[in-house]
Order: sequence, then structure tokens, then C-alpha cells
Amino acid sequence: MKRASIPGFALAFACGIAGATEGGGLGVYPDGLENFMSGALPPPGVYGIAYAGHLRYDSVRDGAGHAVAVPDFGVRVDVVAPRLVWVTGYSLLGGQLALHAVAPLLDVDMHAGPGRWHSRGLGDMTFGTALGYHASPDLHYLFALDVVAPTGRYDRTDPSSLGKNVWTMQPVFALSRVKAQGWNVDVKVMADFNGTNHATGTRSGRALHADYALGWGCGNGWVAGVGGHVYRQVSDDTGPGAAGRARALALGPSLKYDSGKGWFVTAKLQREFDVRNRPRGEQFHVKAVLPL
Repeated sequence: MKRASIPGFALAFACGIAGATEGGGLGVYPDGLENFMSGALPPPGVYGIAYAGHLRYDSVRDGAGHAVAVPDFGVRVDVVAPRLVWVTGYSLLGGQLALHAVAPLLDVDMHAGPGRWHSRGLGDMTFGTALGYHASPDLHYLFALDVVAPTGRYDRTDPSSLGKNVWTMQPVFALSRVKAQGWNVDVKVMADFNGTNHATGTRSGRALHADYALGWGCGNGWVAGVGGHVYRQVSDDTGPGAAGRARALALGPSLKYDSGKGWFVTAKLQREFDVRNRPRGEQFHVKAVLPL
């Protein structure tokens, strides 16, 4: 489950030069956001999750991975995203039933050439439901369906717009192997099915993407390792803004601390490479989970 949408349209001006997909080649989900414990639902109850992130993009890449000459290009996105999760006491198809909602609060700053744009406020909200399973004390997985709603302010003339002006359906599968001492493995796989942006007449292509983390449980609640994300657009855009398929790969250090008292914190720093038809950058994400 997840997360906070980022304003992919904040990069559209510069990425249009590179021939990237509408919205700068970025999807509605901030890739790499999830970390350790992404596939493990907790016991029934209500939980508060706080995400905080700093995303910075310093160049735009074309279809061959080469940097596009955009003078004085840079994008910074700061996000704080509260998320409410209700793991019900009900079972469906043998799994725990859970519901969640995310309300991302964004601060977007972009500059390219002589222009500068800045926006701050609510982004596109996410609502979803999940079924969680516990195959063993160490192995957990879930299936989810999220809907991203176009609640963020959108203006086709403002590349710092807080939303993408589309509805997106996103099936999710996530798996976690959790060990206090030993290998910890997490993967969260998502598929994006985008609606049409009626302001531009463009529909972004479908995408497959995944967050991952691999670490070693050191005892005393600590897990240290690496993590990142993989993104692949698998179908073409349609409409006036259609362009090349986007892709990216990211890797960096990842960390988790579990208090043993019901709350835990994760952190991840990742740098992107093998980027095509979208901006290249780095992201730092922190997640805190608290029972309410």
C-alpha cells in the first residue's frame, strides 16, 4: 500500500523539449517512496503514517539517455503526506481487509531558462483498499487497488501545478520478508492505468514500476541495506501530447528502526540512472508508522 502523489506536471515544460511523456515522464506515484515493511499489514487497528520527502531533479534525458540542453534547469519538490490506515477486523478471501487514504502536501519549485514557477498546497489524493496475508511469521504479502484522484490544483500553463488532472487506477502487489536478524527483502509492484487529461486531450501510457529494499537485520530493531525503484512505461501515449516511453532505475542506502513497541521508521536515499525520456534526479524519503 502507499503513498503520496507528486506533481509530474512540474516537469512538463522542460521535458517537452526532450520528447518525454505528458507530465514530464513521471507517474502519479513518487517512485521509491516505500521501503522495508511495504508488504506487511499490521494487526487490526487504526494507524497513522507520515511520509516526508525531498526530491530534486537536475537534468532531462532524451530517448537515448543523453542530457538535453535546458539552460538553468532544476526542480525541487518537498512533500509531507499524512496517511490514515484502517486494518479492519474483517476477512475477505482469506486476507485481512484494510482501507487507506493519503493527502500529500507539496511545495514545488522549478526553474528553466528565464522562467521560474512555484506552487504550494494539496496534491492528488489517493484512496485504496487491500487484502493482507501472512504466509509465515517472517513472510507477508498483500494485494491492493488504489485510485488517485485529481484533487491537486492544475493549470496547463503552469509547470509547477500540484496535480496531473487525471484519474489513475493502480493495482498493487507487495511482499515482505521480515527478520530481526538475517535477510530482509521487500518489493512492491504497481501498474498504472491512466485516464485522459481533458485539458490537453492526452492520455499517458500504462506503466509498470516497483519499489524494492534488501537489508540485513542487525538486531536491536535495526535493518540496514540498499533500496530504490524501477520504472518502465509499457504502452504509448495517445493524443496531442504523446511522446516517447519513459524509464528509470534507482539505487541507494536504506535503513529501518523498529522500536518493538508498535512504531517504526524507515529512511531511503536513492540516485537515478539509466533514465530515458524523463528527468534524472535523486530522492530522500522518510516514513514513520504509529498506531493510533
